[in-house]
Amino acid sequence: MKFASTDRYIATEELTVAVNAAVTLERPLLVKGEPGTGKTELARQVAASLGMPLIEWHVKSTTRAQQGLYEYDAVSRLRDSQLGEARVHEVQNYIKRGKLWQAFDAPEKVVLLIDEVDKADIEFPNDLLQELDRMEFHVYETGETVRARHRPVVIITSNNEKDLPDAFLRRCFFHFIRFPDPATLEAIVRVHFPAIKETLLHTALTQFYEIREVPGLKKKPSTSEVLDWLKLLLAEDLGAEDLKRDAKSILPKLHGALLKTEQDIHLFERLAFAARR
Repeated sequence: MKFASTDRYIATEELTVAVNAAVTLERPLLVKGEPGTGKTELARQVAASLGMPLIEWHVKSTTRAQQGLYEYDAVSRLRDSQLGEARVHEVQNYIKRGKLWQAFDAPEKVVLLIDEVDKADIEFPNDLLQELDRMEFHVYETGETVRARHRPVVIITSNNEKDLPDAFLRRCFFHFIRFPDPATLEAIVRVHFPAIKETLLHTALTQFYEIREVPGLKKKPSTSEVLDWLKLLLAEDLGAEDLKRDAKSILPKLHGALLKTEQDIHLFERLAFAARR
C-alpha cells in the first residue's frame, strides 16, 4: 500500500515520498514545519489512505513518556484494600494502558500519531527510544513484556520549538513541510472550497502572500488560517472588489483570522501611517 493525496488532503511529491519511505523502512516519520501546515492532519490522512485505524497521542508540557506505555494507580489500589474490595488482588485492575500499548496490542496494523513531541521535557524523546526501536516494553507490576503484534506506522510531529536529541533523530525518517507555493495552496483551497470564484481566490491569495512577506511580522499566517479567512469571506458573501485596500485601510478584511498578535496589527497600522505621510 502506498500513501497518496486524498480528496481532503493535498500532499506534495516530497511529502508523499517521505511517508512511503518511512513505511518501507519501518521507521518513525518525524514531521517538522511551522504551525498550521497540516502536520497533525497528515497522520489522519495517512490512516485514511492506507485504510488503517488511527491512535492519537497529543503531547503536553506535563506529559511523561511512561504515560504512553501505561500508568499504575497505586492510590486507588491502596484505597480499595482499605475498603476490602476483592479486585485489589488483581494488579491488572489498576493498570491503565497508554497509547503505545494500545497501538502495540491492536489486532491490525495502525497509524500512531505522537503529536507535538517538542512540547514535553527534553528527556521525553529519549525515554521512548527503546520502545519505538524494539517495539516492546516491560510491565514491572505484572512481570509481562508487551510486544507489538503489528509494527505500527508512527508519525511524530514537531513545531521546531526545541532541538530533539541526536539519538532520537537517528531513529527517524525526517521531513520538513515547507510552506506551500501559490499553486499548491490554490489546490488546497479548492479541496475545501470547490465553488469559490476565481477572482476572489486569486485576490485573496495575493493579499495573503503579501501579508506573509511583510518584514518584521511576528506570527506569519499559516495554511489553516488562510482557510479560516476564506471561510469567513464566503460566509459574508464578500467578493474580490471588497478586498481592495488603500493607505487608510491597509489591514485586510476580517484580519483577525490572519493576524494573531497585537504587535502585527500595530505593524500594519504603522505601515498605513507611513503610507499616508
